[in-house]
Amino acid sequence: MDLLKLIAFQIGKEVSLNELASQVKLDVKTVGKYLDLFEKSFILYKLSPFSKNLKKEITMKSKYFFYDNGIRNGVILQFNKLSDRNDVGELFENFFLMERLKYLSNNSIYRNLYFWRTYDGQEIDLIEEGDGKLIAIKIKYSPMAKVKNIKSFTSTYTDTKIELVNSTNYLDYII
Repeated sequence: MDLLKLIAFQIGKEVSLNELASQVKLDVKTVGKYLDLFEKSFILYKLSPFSKNLKKEITMKSKYFFYDNGIRNGVILQFNKLSDRNDVGELFENFFLMERLKYLSNNSIYRNLYFWRTYDGQEIDLIEEGDGKLIAIKIKYSPMAKVKNIKSFTSTYTDTKIELVNSTNYLDYII
């Protein structure tokens, strides 16, 4: 349960197995086995980093998301209204990613899913790779959010479409 709580507070963020192991006082291999069990039990979804082996791209740490935000909220005992929460962005990202995963599966659209990040903080929340194409998706709860500088991505992956998903247009991607 302690491990799930740590993951619950880190949705949408890169997770270090060494850091988790240290905090729950378990061996790194044991933590890895628990995370694998949580994945196989459809509690957690692992999103791996995307990279074409450029030196500036982060490739070691994955992100974990809960298949069900309700389970995530239950693990941390947080059931407040959205207006009273400080994790709305993380909840929305988790929600969108899981709904997008269902949409792709239900419509027999086969894509590999990743996130992308550089050491200097440039980030794409979701990369969909399929049919020889990349689709880059930035996920922001606020409809006022703008896509921040991701020049490293756009200059490296020149044929990639970048889309911004927010709380007003997300249905276009999941229905």
